[in-house]
Amino acid sequence: MNIFQIIKLETSQFSNKPAVIEDDYSVTYGQLISSAELIASSLKEEGVISFHRVGLLCSDGIDYIVASLSILYLSAIVVPISIDNTGDEIDEILDRMLIDFLIFEKGSYNYEGAHDLKSKGLIRKELYIKKRTLKEKPCDEYYKINPAFIRFSSGTTGTSKGVVLSHESIIERTDAADKGLKIKPDDTVLWILSMSFHFVVTILLFLRRASTIVLCGHHFPGSLIEGITKHNGTFIYASPFHYNLLAGSNLIPHGSFEKIRIAVSTAMKLPENVADEFFRKFGIALTEAYGIIEVGLPFINLSTDKNKPDSVGKALPDYEVTVLNKDEDGVGEINIRGKGMLDAYFSPWQNREDILQEGWFKTGDLGRIDKDDFLTIVGREKDVINFVGMKVFPYEVESVINQFTGVKESCVYGENHPKYGQLPMVKVVLKDGAGTSRILEDLRKYCYRKLAQYKVPKGFEIVNEIPKTVSGKIKR
Repeated sequence: MNIFQIIKLETSQFSNKPAVIEDDYSVTYGQLISSAELIASSLKEEGVISFHRVGLLCSDGIDYIVASLSILYLSAIVVPISIDNTGDEIDEILDRMLIDFLIFEKGSYNYEGAHDLKSKGLIRKELYIKKRTLKEKPCDEYYKINPAFIRFSSGTTGTSKGVVLSHESIIERTDAADKGLKIKPDDTVLWILSMSFHFVVTILLFLRRASTIVLCGHHFPGSLIEGITKHNGTFIYASPFHYNLLAGSNLIPHGSFEKIRIAVSTAMKLPENVADEFFRKFGIALTEAYGIIEVGLPFINLSTDKNKPDSVGKALPDYEVTVLNKDEDGVGEINIRGKGMLDAYFSPWQNREDILQEGWFKTGDLGRIDKDDFLTIVGREKDVINFVGMKVFPYEVESVINQFTGVKESCVYGENHPKYGQLPMVKVVLKDGAGTSRILEDLRKYCYRKLAQYKVPKGFEIVNEIPKTVSGKIKR
C-alpha cells in the first residue's frame, strides 16, 4: 500500500477541483498529482529510492505538500524538519534519523555539497537537495515494515526517538479520524498550523477526501478573513492561541463564521475562557480534539453538552481508552489503543510490540472518564510544556542551558498563561565565582543561538538551589 497512490485513486474524479490555495496561487488535484510525480522523477534521478529517509526543511506552502507527496510516491520516507530549528537542532535530526537526502528551502541550511532541485513540478519555492553519506544503516526490522513518515521527537525523557509510521498506519488513522471529522469534497479547510508538526492525520486526510485546503498561516489573521469571505471556508483547524487572537480582533466581524460547520481546536488544552469568548463573539462552539503522534486523533469532542466544556469527548469508534492507577478523584494514567498506531521508534529502535502493552499505548497524560464515557484531561504525567501548541521538553532545554559557562544546573518548568497555554521558564543555579551582572542576558542570547525560538525560556531566575526528590530528581 502507498498513501500517494491512495490519494491519486480517491481524487481521480476531482482532477479539475482546487486542491490547495496559497495567496493568489491555486492548484487542482490533477496539477497536484502531476507536480508530485514530476518532482519524484527528479528525486529518482538524484538517487532517491525506497526506504531512503528524506529530510524536508521547508516553510508551509503548496510546495511543502507537493514535495511530501513526491517522496511518498517513491516509497521513500518523509522526515519533516521545522524551519524554526537552529542549525545545531537540524544537524541532530539529520544524524539521529540517518537522513539520506535533505531537501531544503533557499536560505534555511548550509549549501555546501547541495545544488538546485530542478523540477517543473515546483510551484513557488526554490528548493535545494543534498545527499548525505551515512556511517551506519537502520536495523533490519526497519526494512520489514512499509515506512512512510518519521516524526522526530525529543521525548520527555531526553531520549530522541522518531515516531515511525507506515503507509498502512497512515491510511488506518486517517480513516479513523474521519469518523469524527467527516470531511467531504465540498469542504474548504482553512489551515493555520505548522505542517512540520501537523500533517499526517490532517492534510493527508483532507487530500484523500478531495476537499480544498486554503493556507492561511502566512498573513494571519488577514489570510483567514479572506479564506472565510472569498473562499467560503467551512472547516477550521487551529490552536487555542489562534482562536484567542480571532476573538480579540476587531478585523473580524461577528457574523464571519456563519458558513463554518466545525472549528477544531488542537495542539494544546483549550482554555475555557478562550472557548467562551469565541462563542460569545461568533456564536460557534469550538470543538476540542486530542491528538497524539504515536496514536493519531482518537478524540474529537462533537458533543453540544455545555456541562462538559473541559472534555475532549468520547473515543472515536476505532479507539478504546482506559484510565489506570486512578486516585480518589478518578484521575489516572490515560492509555489508548486502536487503528493506526505507530509502527516503531527509530532511534533507538523499538518495534510496535515492544512499545505497546497488549495494544495499549501509555500516553503520559492524566485524566478521568465520566459516567457518559467522556474523557477529561487534567494534566501531564510527564513534564512537557505546551507553548502555543508547540511542545517544549524541559530536559532538552536544560541540557543546553547547563552547558553555558557559569551555570551549575537549571530547572525548566511551565507557567500557565491564558493566551499561550504555558510559558517555558527557568531557574538557574550559578557556579561559585560566576558573576551575576550580565549572565542572564548572555544566557538568553546563548539560548536563542542554540534553540528554536519557541523553546527559549521566557523568564530567567537565579536561585541558590533547585528542590529535588529523595532520589535526586528535580521537583518542577
